[in-house]
Amino acid sequence: MTIPNLITILRIILVPIFVIYMISDRTLGALIIFIVASISDVLDGFIAKVFHQKSNLGTHLDPLADKILLMTAYVTLAVLKMIPSWLAVCTISRDVIILLGVLILYLNGYPVKINPSRLSKATTVIQAATILLVLSHGYLNIEFVRIYAFWLVALLTIASGLQYIRIGMVILSQGGQQ
Repeated sequence: MTIPNLITILRIILVPIFVIYMISDRTLGALIIFIVASISDVLDGFIAKVFHQKSNLGTHLDPLADKILLMTAYVTLAVLKMIPSWLAVCTISRDVIILLGVLILYLNGYPVKINPSRLSKATTVIQAATILLVLSHGYLNIEFVRIYAFWLVALLTIASGLQYIRIGMVILSQGGQQ
């Protein structure tokens, strides 16, 4: 067990705490938890690279932790009517499509190497930044930015999802050769 993997596990453990704060109307606590989780994502990657602690477990666990955190945050914020429900559906649909695509490739005997694209990384950053923006709206006067952030998240999420679909189709059509 590496330090980055322990940090990633901590991020997963923070998810239910985030939800508890949100449903208890403790937005500041949820904001702090989300910030800590976001910093832990950067920190585990940094430690893994700099101290050569990359692991096979971490390769799979880190993006899974990101998905768990973001999907949970989007669902919770939509249920609490802090974001439009269509935005939560959009973000979650992309992640479900990606996971189904990986499963289809795996079941067809194609090895799946998890290697997020730049667009996917940018999408994840904008999705997380939008959550921070929504959670901060009571503390900062940035209401006018929210609608633009929602549409940017939707645009990047759709583009990223289509990119992964294209990659999956290429892999399947070329018999596993990418």
